[in-house]
Amino acid sequence: MKRTPLSALLTDLVLEVFRLNGRLIAAGDVLVADIGLTSARWQVLGAIALQPRPAPVVRIADTMGLTRQSVQRIVDALEQEGIVALQPNPHHKRASLVTLTKSGSALYRSAMRLQKQWATALAANLDRSSLATALEVLKNLRMQLEGLEETGERP
Repeated sequence: MKRTPLSALLTDLVLEVFRLNGRLIAAGDVLVADIGLTSARWQVLGAIALQPRPAPVVRIADTMGLTRQSVQRIVDALEQEGIVALQPNPHHKRASLVTLTKSGSALYRSAMRLQKQWATALAANLDRSSLATALEVLKNLRMQLEGLEETGERP
């Protein structure tokens, strides 16, 4: 199949997203290191905090586009440290519900205070309209990919 100018541009965008993801992970690691987090742990804490109610690991993973196994490893470590707690799931005996403890909620709030300062400084050099367009494009791409996953189609 011949590569079109639009598919070449999309490929460039995907490669840039990969590069950006690496930079975001590195920046996040630096940002939350002093409070004892990594980007991976922070991401899972955020996914848990943003759930409307305690959720199983698989739902937390799906929300963030992560694998269940990687989230399970982080949840297990966070539980040992008293940052999250596991509750019985009335709908599934083996898939416990994950919730933040008081110390986990405080840790997440601390990370978000740091993130707010960082994002404010980073956003100062960006144009609102460009950011809104970029957000819309990335959301649309994600939704298209999620639709393909649900139907089992290949792009």
